[in-house]
Amino acid sequence: MEGNAMKITVIGSGAWGTALSLLLCGNGHQVTLWSFLASEAETLRTQRENPMLKGVRLPEELEIVNDFSTVPQSALVVFATPSFAVRQTARNAAPFLREGTVVVSVTKGIEADTGLRMTEVIRQEIGDSYKVVALSGPSHAEEVGRKIPTGVVAASPDLEAAELVQDVFMSPSFRVYTNPDVVGVELGGALKNIIALCCGISDGMGLGDNTKALMMTRGMTEMARLGVALGGRSETFAGLSGMGDLIVTCTSMHSRNRRAGIRIGMGTTAQEAMEQVGATVEGYYAAKSAYLLAEKLGVEMPISRCAYEVLYENRPVHDVLSELMGRQKRGEADESWIQE
Repeated sequence: MEGNAMKITVIGSGAWGTALSLLLCGNGHQVTLWSFLASEAETLRTQRENPMLKGVRLPEELEIVNDFSTVPQSALVVFATPSFAVRQTARNAAPFLREGTVVVSVTKGIEADTGLRMTEVIRQEIGDSYKVVALSGPSHAEEVGRKIPTGVVAASPDLEAAELVQDVFMSPSFRVYTNPDVVGVELGGALKNIIALCCGISDGMGLGDNTKALMMTRGMTEMARLGVALGGRSETFAGLSGMGDLIVTCTSMHSRNRRAGIRIGMGTTAQEAMEQVGATVEGYYAAKSAYLLAEKLGVEMPISRCAYEVLYENRPVHDVLSELMGRQKRGEADESWIQE
């Protein structure tokens, strides 16, 4: 291959995996997109369009498969499956990885049973001999697929690996920054989904912009609290993978989390809302993981806790609103992050 082009396999043919495949093809790389279902792979091959990215044609040079046959030849492998599928998919792909391959996780989530970040899950399954980078930030697939200007963060304590991912993904419409704080970057991408669900609930209840601003700002405080308790840097949450991703997910109708929250705020059950959205709502899974982590570490996260109670204990949303607004008074800059 010419220049700096490389062979890349993107594992996961949802909207995000497909959008990144288009981006990488546009950057001149030889890209293969892996689909979990053989029938879906065949549909994508023949129709050259992903229903989740309507109107965006898949280039003929994009190979679409249902096996891991291209992984051994790939210098870069991107994991883009939903969070609940990352562990099993990484386990299945691990035997095909070649020495020196760089692995990129673009999934935003926390594993339900373990509380682990996605790069931690992947490392457990593929071993420690591979460089693993997290790519995260405010990046709706629907917009990246249409080449709308976007900025994200490539995070890894290994600067060389982060810079390689930066070089591979960077394009005129896709700007990539590097950050050594992989803990903060991954947690920002996962936890903001909970707050987006809450903002959706607020919208569904017919509340106002003031309420959403309150939810987002205090939600960001909670995200940083847990992030720092788990080893992240507070300043990371003020960046693209924290505040940037929070803003876009809480305000856009592209956001599945916000759309699910709107339905819950209008009176549907959490399960009905998930079904109506029709695709993975990562905030639903993250709410349970964050709740368990906060309880374990003694971190105060009232908004996230209330989200857990609404989603998993069927607590009425109006009760939650009354509790949050009636909490004990305090100073805004109070940094006492241990539960009262």
